[in-house]
Amino acid sequence: MSTKRRFYITTAIPYVNGDPHLGHALEFVQADVLARHRRRRGDDVRFLTGTDDNALKNVDAALAAGLSVAEFVADKAQRFSDLAEPLQLSNDDFIRTSIDPRHRPGVERLWAACAEAGDLYQRDYEGLYCSGCEAFVFPGDLNDGLCPEHNEAPERIVERNWFFRLSRYQDALLDLIESGRLQIAPEHRRNEVLAFIRGGLSDFSVSRAQERTRGWGIPVPGDPSQVIYVWFDALANYITALDFAEDAAAYNDWWRESDDRLHVIGKGIIRFHAIYWPAILISAGQPLPTTIFVHDYLTVDGQKLSKSLGTAIDPSEAIERYGPDALRWWFLRDVPRAGDADFRPDLIAARANELADGLGNLINRTIALVSRNCTVEASRRGETVAEAVGLATSCAELPSAIDAALAAFDLRSAANALWEVVVEANRFASATRPWELARAARSGDGTAAARLDSVLGVLIDACSHIASELDPFLPLAAQRISAALADLDVQKGRALFPKVEAEA
Repeated sequence: MSTKRRFYITTAIPYVNGDPHLGHALEFVQADVLARHRRRRGDDVRFLTGTDDNALKNVDAALAAGLSVAEFVADKAQRFSDLAEPLQLSNDDFIRTSIDPRHRPGVERLWAACAEAGDLYQRDYEGLYCSGCEAFVFPGDLNDGLCPEHNEAPERIVERNWFFRLSRYQDALLDLIESGRLQIAPEHRRNEVLAFIRGGLSDFSVSRAQERTRGWGIPVPGDPSQVIYVWFDALANYITALDFAEDAAAYNDWWRESDDRLHVIGKGIIRFHAIYWPAILISAGQPLPTTIFVHDYLTVDGQKLSKSLGTAIDPSEAIERYGPDALRWWFLRDVPRAGDADFRPDLIAARANELADGLGNLINRTIALVSRNCTVEASRRGETVAEAVGLATSCAELPSAIDAALAAFDLRSAANALWEVVVEANRFASATRPWELARAARSGDGTAAARLDSVLGVLIDACSHIASELDPFLPLAAQRISAALADLDVQKGRALFPKVEAEA
């Protein structure tokens, strides 16, 4: 018997120096599928997303746009928030780090705890700073002098900052990850983090001069000449959104006492989440995340989707062109657990048409046959159909197959397992040919009528199983299918999925 668990899931909070792109949408959808799945299995779930408002790159973008930082950030943050409906997201909370009243006090409490542990100190520093990464980088990190993430030359910065004693936690971090108490998936990302830690950890700067940030951000407590570094600030959102400053019930329920604390992030920010963040939490005497799931990038012609690289694709435009179901389905069917996925319009069109031809037609054909030939009750009183053994087995095994795939964060395998049942159901329909049985039954063939009831009973049950397990992947489509099956409404069935013309 399964035991209900408490599951807290978060996405990274994106910078708002530009509009959302398809890479952000991918992460939101991945987290949403995991959250919906756990709710469907009976777990208590809290799903958080939001925006990182306090980054220096947001300040630079506002200045370039000729707007105040607050005005610019508010406009861009709203565009991220507005993605919830078209992407069919089920997040329970959305935090904006510049204005949410929970955030600044929580960051200040976290800072104070690290200071009390003796892990914050000041020193002069000179180094190479990548504004795209919002981080100092080492010469060995560069490709021909350029940041490999953003293809830009870093700026040499000389200033006095506050530093965090990351070096103190090297052995503790190794033990956490090697023991599995902090899980990092996939495995090659875990190995990447371990290699980085074994190479030696250096203390890192956790503040920036107020002149450089133009006063935007959270001042360092007791030192108004400095602003708290965006990555210390941004990472804290995972607990400030739970009212960490007040040590509220939400923090106790969803962080201290939660069974699973999962961060869903992109590979470009793994160091901050898998090394900096756990060290900060250890210093502050707080529990750690239990798991960090790292996804790779979406690309266009091999280049990652990026505002700075000019390869961003607006998810709202993609949804308008192909529909939300097609976009979510492409994310789930074509994006691998490990490895980048290249965006191609013809692939999204193909997934849209797969839904229309494979699932939409199955549902519509089944509804039409049942509504014209028998009742659902009659169909389920029929005798066993020999050809249905494989389909019945696939339906029975589907929930556990999806559970196993999503437990390993393999969303593509989970979606593929679901689609195999759709294929099996269509194969069963082709083998039993209920439309021919219906013609024979109408001509007075009693044997054909009895077999028709049985065949349609199998198909109705299969469609119901598919609709139930489809819910985390395509929630609105699952609702439409369930409604069409409940009402035996052919018109509802025909409207399930639109066909899409592939772009030339």
